Amino acid sequence: MSRPTGYYVHHHGDGHRQRAIAIGQSLGGTTLLGTGLTGKTGNLPFLDLPDDRIDDGFAGIDHADRPSSLHYAPFDQEGIRQRSAMMAMWIAQSRPRLMVVDVSVEVAMLARLASVPTVYVRLSGTRLDAAHLDAFRGATALLAPFHEALDDDDIPAWVRKKTFYAPGIIPPASISQNARDGAVLIVLGRGGGISDGERWAEIARATPERQFRIIGSCTVPTLLPDNLELGGWVDDADAQIAAAAVVIGAAGDGVVSAVLAARRPFICLPEPRPFDEQVSKARRLDAVGGAIVRFDWPPASDWAGLIDLAIDQVKHWPACLKNAGGAEAAARWLNDLIAAPRADRSRTA
Repeated sequence: MSRPTGYYVHHHGDGHRQRAIAIGQSLGGTTLLGTGLTGKTGNLPFLDLPDDRIDDGFAGIDHADRPSSLHYAPFDQEGIRQRSAMMAMWIAQSRPRLMVVDVSVEVAMLARLASVPTVYVRLSGTRLDAAHLDAFRGATALLAPFHEALDDDDIPAWVRKKTFYAPGIIPPASISQNARDGAVLIVLGRGGGISDGERWAEIARATPERQFRIIGSCTVPTLLPDNLELGGWVDDADAQIAAAAVVIGAAGDGVVSAVLAARRPFICLPEPRPFDEQVSKARRLDAVGGAIVRFDWPPASDWAGLIDLAIDQVKHWPACLKNAGGAEAAARWLNDLIAAPRADRSRTA
């Protein structure tokens, strides 16, 4: 029996799972490990792990004293005990060639302690705390699911050298030019001031020449303008992004990746996130000309001009955002990493 590659999938947000499926299907021989995976891994085998969250509003904070090399280690949490035991048993029985960790410094540490080489997925932001740096040092190599041009300026040279940049892992939606619908699409996540429906209603009323559509979580405005549609949660967000005349949204990884893959005009409103993830990415998008970025909330009267600026900007698409190797490139790199002699693996990155 051939030895598999393990891929740990974090359960906060859905981008981790989508990346895992895309890479796993291209790589072959991959087993996904994570919480809530049943029925959600395509044709890939999986190990569904117990939940480790201490409350419904999970934000990766445990309020416990812990070593600086850990992020999340609450005491007396049964889910953590069970999932750690299940992962250790899977490693012992399956003897994986490699573990891709997307993302958890604790799982990376567990795999390394169990004598498994790891590839750690690097997300955007200034992740230079002790726990992240230990995960980076302990990994054979690092995988960044974004363009190198969007990496934070403060990332140390040794981390960059160890990183394989793999934009476009999640395949873009396929859509013809004729299918573009001309709408300004507002893509929202969960919570935050950006999800205030009254603000979007005010903008729509101030921009009557444009049709607006909101997908995602949004409060319902008292008076809904005729040119504003509330679409709610949808299963085809990438296709709607590809079809839009302009996209407005935060700087989350999923939205930014879909916008860049479809090369749509983008107005970016970054939201506060741990490790300055969204602010960091928005600054780099602004620097390379990949989006119109506002760190404040523009007045309603400014939005017509911002939309025009975004449409004009996309005509001059930056060369540094054009190359996207996709999941296939990431899979080839992982295969080369697995096949390389153990002493040479870090140099493969």
